[in-house]
Amino acid sequence: MGRIKKPTQCDKIYKYMKTHKRGITALTALRHCGCFDLAGRIRDLKERGVKINSEYVKVVTATGEQVRIKQYKLAE
Repeated sequence: MGRIKKPTQCDKIYKYMKTHKRGITALTALRHCGCFDLAGRIRDLKERGVKINSEYVKVVTATGEQVRIKQYKLAE
């Protein structure tokens, strides 16, 4: 009987981006995929040939400050 392969962080991030067209941010990756280093996993996915675009988006923090964060999306 073979072992069941556990999904990697890259697997989880790719699946999330496939099902969420708005993309993924570092906070989303931490919450939904257990990934603290999203940029590293995006690099890994790109090295595997996955086409990913990125852009900065503005968000408002809990303290009301407006900041820019990077959001990644699968290329269409």
